[in-house]
Amino acid sequence: MKRIVAFFLVFIFNVMPATVWAYDLAPAVQHIESEWARIHYLVAKEQQDNEFKHLLSEVNHLQAQYPKQAEFIILQAIIVASNAKNVDAFSALEAINKAKDLLIQAIELSPKALDGAAFVTLGTLYYMVPAWPVAYGDNNKAQQLLEKALAINANAIDANYYYADFLVTQGQLQLALKYFNRALTVPVRATQVFADTQLQVQAQLAIDKYGQEESKPGLSLAAN
Repeated sequence: MKRIVAFFLVFIFNVMPATVWAYDLAPAVQHIESEWARIHYLVAKEQQDNEFKHLLSEVNHLQAQYPKQAEFIILQAIIVASNAKNVDAFSALEAINKAKDLLIQAIELSPKALDGAAFVTLGTLYYMVPAWPVAYGDNNKAQQLLEKALAINANAIDANYYYADFLVTQGQLQLALKYFNRALTVPVRATQVFADTQLQVQAQLAIDKYGQEESKPGLSLAAN
């Protein structure tokens, strides 16, 4: 469980747009994004649990002030799921279930919040976590959710990257490369250059890897 969750949402914070919603809460969201990126990329693994918990307390405080604001519920889900790799297997399972519930709640409140961030996040969970009876992994649901995210915002680095990554798991290499390349064409946000650039680096690495795999005759991607 911990090994699988460790790969979850590595770069998912690239989902947030520069302009958030009618209230002037964009700076708060940008701060949370930047802190998440700092923790994930720069903080030692043994210290991440405490740092993520501190960041989550900040988001919980904001969400308490704006209980109907789907954006903060999405942020809660992302942080909870991201920290799952730093806890024991039982706690990790609790975390991914809690993240799922939060994302469903956010979608019910505002499906298009943060340009479909909840759909990207939930879709990623569905293809990365184990299937029943361990968890709720479901490739069909993952595809539906990720495609919904692209329908909401086709010009998002994260939506294209994670759909491509999902397609790799399904053995659809050629189509996956198309979406990895799309992820590279989306301009990084001025407010989150570091996080966005990291995900584009991953997209380029995937193109380099799977582009070579595709060129090998008779090689099945699904076997990788």
